[in-house]
Amino acid sequence: MNRITLSVAVFAAAAWLTLSVGVALAADAPTVDEIVQKANYVAYYQGADGKADVRMSIMAKGGSKQNRRFSILRRDLADKDTPDPKFTGEQKFYVYFHEPADVNKMAFLVHKHMDKDDDRWLYLPALDLVKRIASSDKRTSFVGSHFYYEDVSGRNVDADTHELAETTKDYYVLKNTPKDAKSVEFAYYKMWIHKTTFLVVQTSYYDAQDKEYRRYKASGVKQIEGFWTVVKSEMHDLRDGGHTVLEYDSVDYNVGLPDDIFTERYLRQAPMQHLK
Repeated sequence: MNRITLSVAVFAAAAWLTLSVGVALAADAPTVDEIVQKANYVAYYQGADGKADVRMSIMAKGGSKQNRRFSILRRDLADKDTPDPKFTGEQKFYVYFHEPADVNKMAFLVHKHMDKDDDRWLYLPALDLVKRIASSDKRTSFVGSHFYYEDVSGRNVDADTHELAETTKDYYVLKNTPKDAKSVEFAYYKMWIHKTTFLVVQTSYYDAQDKEYRRYKASGVKQIEGFWTVVKSEMHDLRDGGHTVLEYDSVDYNVGLPDDIFTERYLRQAPMQHLK
């Protein structure tokens, strides 16, 4: 779908940018603001809504592997008639786990906001408990994987300053530095954005010693219903060697998802007709 590819995707993993421009581009090239806004649109806003089935493989350093399967639903809260790269709006995400048995019926709900912290809830069926995920927990592991909660619904663009670090034959490389260094574990991150599709194909996170310690990659891309879509993504922990792979199946856009399924009520009572 796009981060529905989560990019992360996912899951998935793409910046939200109202930018401070660090480097001017050539007159015939897009500005930093335009690059980021287009990348943001491709990652999160293609179609009015979307859905996908996702297979997650978690590989630990020692070689052990865990598999999970879940569905992702995404709905924009504002209608738009044409793809507008400057469009930024609030969204809702619903993630429902099917497999394995120990996570079956677990659900994750996100209300994404532009002017304040996102609202996040996690339903734990074994305890019949709906848990609010605090803003301070957004950069912790998502269900034991190498992706973070923040990777699922995206990082607020106003949290960072942005500059063009490099331009290659195929990519714009942006350097993004957090405004509040104490709120995150990284010193800065870089994004490789494809010049033609504006897909974020890699995001690398660096520590205070300028050492890369975490890397996201879009390892599979295809065009679905006219939208360039990440269908496979990876998150690598370069310190311990573990990584998580996400593979997206049955990706669909503009499916007409109703707004009421993105509520706490449906954490306990999953909207199965939309999850098949």
